[in-house]
Amino acid sequence: MSAELLASRRDTTLILTISNPGARNALHPDMYAAGVEALSTAERDPDIRAVVVTGAGDAFCAGGNLNRLLETRSKAREVAADSVGKLHAWVEALRDCPKPVIAAVEGPAAGAGFSLALACDLIVAGHSAQFVAAYVKVGLSPDGGITWALSQALPRQLATEILIEGKPVSASRLHQAGLVNRVVVDGQALNAALDWSDELSRLSPHAMENIKSLLREAPDHALPEQLESERRSFVDCLHHPDALEGMTAFLEKRKPHYR
Repeated sequence: MSAELLASRRDTTLILTISNPGARNALHPDMYAAGVEALSTAERDPDIRAVVVTGAGDAFCAGGNLNRLLETRSKAREVAADSVGKLHAWVEALRDCPKPVIAAVEGPAAGAGFSLALACDLIVAGHSAQFVAAYVKVGLSPDGGITWALSQALPRQLATEILIEGKPVSASRLHQAGLVNRVVVDGQALNAALDWSDELSRLSPHAMENIKSLLREAPDHALPEQLESERRSFVDCLHHPDALEGMTAFLEKRKPHYR
C-alpha cells in the first residue's frame, strides 16, 4: 500500500489522515502538495469550518523516511532543498489556514511529524503519545519549522533540551508546558478532536479567522502595532454579519446560527 494523505469529511470538518501502512505513517513528498491543495480547498469552501489532522492506525507520523534520505544524498543538493521546501509549504499552509486546525495525535509524532503537529492551532493527544525530534541522533538538524515553533512556545532551556537530546517527550509533559491542549485516553484523540471541531464550528468563522490572523502577527509586532491591528480587526468584525447575529442571539437568549 502506498504512502498518501487521505481526505474525508465529517459534517463541517475536513479530516486529513497521514497514511503509510507498515512505516508508522512516515512522510512522502507526494503528501506535501496534497496537504497544500486540501487546505486551499478548505479555505475556499464555506461549508468546512475546521480541519483535523491525524495519522492512520496507532501512530500520528514517524517523520521522514531515512532510506529515502540516504538515496537523496547521492543526488544534487537542490533535490533535498526542493523536497524540504515542499514540506515547508505544507507547514505554512497549516499555519496560515483561516480555519482552526486540530492535530489528533496517537503514538509517535516524530521528526517532521512533530513539526506538523506543532503547525496546527490545537493539539489533542492520547495519553501514551510521544513527541520526538531525534534529528541530532542521525546527524541532522531539524526542519518543518520545529525550531521556530518550540522557541515561540517554550522556554529556551526546554526547547534546547528537546532538540539537542532528541529524546521522546510525553504528551503529559508537553501538556504541563502548555504545548499540548488536551490529553485523552489512548485511542480517543481523533474522537476528542472531532468533538472539539464540532464545538468550534458553531462559533463565528469570521471572528476566528481574525483571531488567528492577530495571533500570527503578534510575535513580530510592538504593542502599538498590535493595538492598531486589533482596532482594525475589531471594526471589521463589528460590521460583519456574524457580529449582528452573535449579539442579537445573545440579547435574545438563543444560540447563534452563523452562515
